[in-house]
Amino acid sequence: MSSVIWYLYEFVKKSWVEKFAAAKTDPEIMEVPERFRDFPIVRKEYCIACGACTAACPAPMAIRLVRSSDSTHEEGITYPVINTRGCIRCGFCAEVCPTDPKTLLCGENHLIREEFTILPVDKMFVIDDYLCIRCKKCLKSCQVDAISEVDKKLVIDQSKCIGCGDCIKNCPVKGAIKGIYINHVEEQKEIINLVVDTLESRIEADQDKIKKLAPEEVYKIDFPIDALLKKAREIIPNDELIRDTIEKITDRLKMRIVTWDEEKCNNCRLCVEECPSGAITYDKEEGVKRNPDKCLRCSICYQTCPFGVAGFYVARFLLTDTSLKDGEIQITLKPSQLPIRS
Repeated sequence: MSSVIWYLYEFVKKSWVEKFAAAKTDPEIMEVPERFRDFPIVRKEYCIACGACTAACPAPMAIRLVRSSDSTHEEGITYPVINTRGCIRCGFCAEVCPTDPKTLLCGENHLIREEFTILPVDKMFVIDDYLCIRCKKCLKSCQVDAISEVDKKLVIDQSKCIGCGDCIKNCPVKGAIKGIYINHVEEQKEIINLVVDTLESRIEADQDKIKKLAPEEVYKIDFPIDALLKKAREIIPNDELIRDTIEKITDRLKMRIVTWDEEKCNNCRLCVEECPSGAITYDKEEGVKRNPDKCLRCSICYQTCPFGVAGFYVARFLLTDTSLKDGEIQITLKPSQLPIRS
């Protein structure tokens, strides 16, 4: 009973009544802090329909792109729609959104820094400086300023690139901008080696015809890729990656071909002394011989030989059907225009 009386006494004390009447809730509880992440707010007018938000979202069906209907006055616009029943308020969509101002807002993230907010993609776009003509059409078309000129070369900043592909669409030179698959690197290397070895073997099969080419004549081979495609699928069963790899290597590849006509050789041995790799040797019984496996295709034997034993040609390649259906690789060979030493 005494304890009850004590509580009643405390309850009616003036100081307790004043504290009770003036009690305030902690601001941290009542006020939403800046770092709080609510469901994303969408500002349609800034969206460029790049799809970065949908690619970065880890929650299935939490975000999708929709397009409004066209009207008589203007075209419809594409923008993201948030499904609040699926959204986990992680904020990744806002992190990767490249527009400025942002299309998506959902609170400040004080942990993730800009250099780490890279869109998770399968392809990384790069500029091949060997093929680039510096027209800068890619730079002008990039919506997120990911392309810049550094030391007179155009480069793509991977931390800004959203993988939209506008740079490739606007590039006038086939193969100057490449979408590189960042996965299955070893498989891509195997396919590249397979393509190069196969094309080289196909050219070597026609060496007797190639030797007869006139200085200005062009030799063409249409090479079906059925057998090549079958072997590539054994390496990785991914037709899109195979097509992409074959197209890249044929766009870029320039193969030097050396032929050898022993009937013209007089065993002067000038080529033996000049060959830097020891690919050409002399034997009293067999005469001058060339080992193709050691040959660097440097063209020194071609420029040195006074009898035209060595022939030097340049081969280029083009994949005609990028869908791989009934595809062919067009091989074009021309005699080299290198001068011959007198």
